[in-house]
Amino acid sequence: MHVDLLITNIGELLPMAQQGPVKGKQMNELTVLHDMAIGVKDGKIIWIGPRQEGKGFTAEKTVDAENKLVTPGLVDPHTHLVFGGSREREMSLKQQGVPYLEILKQGGGILSTVASTKQASDEELLKKALFHLDRMASYGITTIEGKSGYGLDRETELKQLEVVRAANEKHPIDIVSTFLGAHAIPPAYKENSDLFLDKMAAMFAEIKEKDLAEFVDIFTETGVFTVAQSRKFLQTAKEHGFAVKIHADEIDPLGGTELAADIGAVSADHLAVTSDEGIEKLANSETIGVILPGTTFYLGSNEYARAREMIDAGAAIAIATDFNPGSCVTENLQLIMSIAALRLKMSPAEIWHAVTVNAAHAIHRGDVAGTIAVGRNADIVIWDAPNHLYIPYHYGVNHTNTVIKNGNVLYERQGIFR
Repeated sequence: MHVDLLITNIGELLPMAQQGPVKGKQMNELTVLHDMAIGVKDGKIIWIGPRQEGKGFTAEKTVDAENKLVTPGLVDPHTHLVFGGSREREMSLKQQGVPYLEILKQGGGILSTVASTKQASDEELLKKALFHLDRMASYGITTIEGKSGYGLDRETELKQLEVVRAANEKHPIDIVSTFLGAHAIPPAYKENSDLFLDKMAAMFAEIKEKDLAEFVDIFTETGVFTVAQSRKFLQTAKEHGFAVKIHADEIDPLGGTELAADIGAVSADHLAVTSDEGIEKLANSETIGVILPGTTFYLGSNEYARAREMIDAGAAIAIATDFNPGSCVTENLQLIMSIAALRLKMSPAEIWHAVTVNAAHAIHRGDVAGTIAVGRNADIVIWDAPNHLYIPYHYGVNHTNTVIKNGNVLYERQGIFR
C-alpha cells in the first residue's frame, strides 16, 4: 500500500477511540497500544497496525517516532483567542490580594481589554491571533474554541468574530467560534443590564446569517449576569439555532452549573465553586464540565474545581487553558494538564480524555477531532516522552516533538511550518 505519510516505530499509542464523551469511571480506562504504525493519505488516517506490518508500505514521507508516545492532537475547548493589548500591570494588584471583581470595578480586567480591542484594527487583531495560534500549535494543540467578548458592542463583537473566521481560514488549527457578547456589563449599562443583554441578543440573527459563530456563551456571576438573565439569554440563543455554553460558578456558586444541565448546554465552564447539587445535575446530564485550573492557579485561589467528585459522580470532564489576557495568560495546555494532576487530583488517563475526546465533544467536534482512528483527520502528536504518564509528570516545559495537522507536519522541534 502507498500512503502520503507513514508514522512508524511508535512506542506507545493512545488512540482515544472510545465513543465519547467519556463519563465517570470510564475516564480512567485508557487503551494503550504498543509497537504501532499509522498510515495517512489525503489528510486522513487510513491504516493503524503493528509496526512490522508498516514495513510493507511505501510512503511519500516517513516519520520515525523513535519509540516515543503518540496521541491525537490536543483540543483546547475554551480560549479567548482574539483580543487587543495585554494586562501585565494588573499582576501587582493581584499580588496585593486585590480581588478580580474589584479590579474590574476600577476599570481594569475585562473592561481594559475591551478598550484595547476596540482600538485595534482587524489586521492587528489577526496578526496577534496568528501569533498565539502558532504557539498553541507548538504545544500540540490542533483544534480550539475561540470566543469574542472583548467588544461589548455590535461593531467590536462582530470584528472579533470576523477575525476568528479569518484566523481559521489562514491557520491550520481548526477554530470553533463562540459569541460571548455577554461577557461583562459596560459602564453605560451598569444600571440596566437587561437592556444590554437585549442588545446582544439582537445580534443573534445577524451572526447566524453571516455564520460567524456556532455557540453562544454568557458570564453568569456575581456583579455580571444572574441565573435568570442567563436562562432567558441562552434560551433565546437556542431559538436562533445556536448551541450554548455558560461561564458557570467561577467565583460564587450561583447555580450556573445547574442551569447548564437544565437547558441542555453543551458545556458548563470554570466550575470552581459548583455546589453538590450542581455536581449531581452535571453527572446526570449530557453537559460536559470544562474545568479551567490554570485560571484558579493564576488568580491565586485555593478553590479548585472538585473534578475528583465530578468524575466519581459520573460526569464527563474536559480541561482547557482559558487563554486570555487577564486571568490565565498561557497557551500551554501541557502545563494545564500538570495542574490538573497536582491540584484536581485527576489521573493521567482522566487527563488524556479531558484534552482529547471529551474536549472535542465540548465544542461539537467529537466526530473529527480528539481521536486516532481510521477515517479520522490525521491530527497527531509525537511527544518527546516514553509514555503517557510522563507529560503531566514533567511540568512547565514543551514536550512536543512533531505536530501533524490533517496529514501535514505543522510543527517540529525547530519551529512552525505553515
